[in-house]
Amino acid sequence: MFTPQGPTLRELAVQALSSVEHGYDLLAPKFDHTPFRTPDSILDAVAMALDRIGPFDRGLDLCCGTGAGMEVLRELCRESVTGVDISAGMLAVGRGRVDATRARERGEAEVPGRGEAKAPERVEAEAPENGGANAPERGEAKAPGRALPDGAPRVAWVRGDARALPFAPVFDLVVSFGAFGHFLPRELPGLFAEVHSVLRPGGRFAFPIMAPPRPSSPGYWALLAFDLVMRVRNAVWRPPFVMYYRAFRLDDVRRELMRAGFEVELHALPEFGRRPDDSPRCRMVVATRVSGPTSA
Repeated sequence: MFTPQGPTLRELAVQALSSVEHGYDLLAPKFDHTPFRTPDSILDAVAMALDRIGPFDRGLDLCCGTGAGMEVLRELCRESVTGVDISAGMLAVGRGRVDATRARERGEAEVPGRGEAKAPERVEAEAPENGGANAPERGEAKAPGRALPDGAPRVAWVRGDARALPFAPVFDLVVSFGAFGHFLPRELPGLFAEVHSVLRPGGRFAFPIMAPPRPSSPGYWALLAFDLVMRVRNAVWRPPFVMYYRAFRLDDVRRELMRAGFEVELHALPEFGRRPDDSPRCRMVVATRVSGPTSA
């Protein structure tokens, strides 16, 4: 399940007994060597699907972690890319990864491959005064199409809570990968309202969602066991560590997005095939800001 470079069982135990923020600070240096990182196959499929919808100017990676989604945005956005996360440790690793990738693209140095960049010891990441739009220029962006090394979008890293985003409505694309298990169902309306508030009119909020495993599959029981373990842990230990991936259901998500003022479309990701009932194994949800929040 874990690579030799990943965390030990003891390290995972210490993380699991911490808060979400501190737990990910501890896990950050080895996070990319765990199954919790979004697989490249999903990142690539979402990038290809969004490339057909774009172009985009300013992108936000919500709960960006170590920056896997930032690499997707750097391919899609022409002006700027911003990552926001509650964990300073994860932001540090993400910044190191993207800096290494950019150095490699410019041919300035030999650097580790994707997902292996060394993190700086500290990261300075504060909420920008103007919605993340005034990062230093990194060259003139070329459009349409994906950014080139000499015209890459500006990159910014911000430490912040997704439930209280420190941005103005300046983004025309928000993405998120693998983060929704850290929000309770009752928090989704507020979370989606925050995303709505930072998008320009017509801006899109996109994320992948896998079809739930069937009760006859091992994956169903593995997720159920994980969910039960986390609920018991949170019942007997403080601070809580919210991580309930079975609670993020497509029907509920779609309803809450529409209540928040989004128009919702579902895009099948054909790279993952279809289930026996011909439904997609993986979809990309694309929610477009078309109005203000609606009443329940």
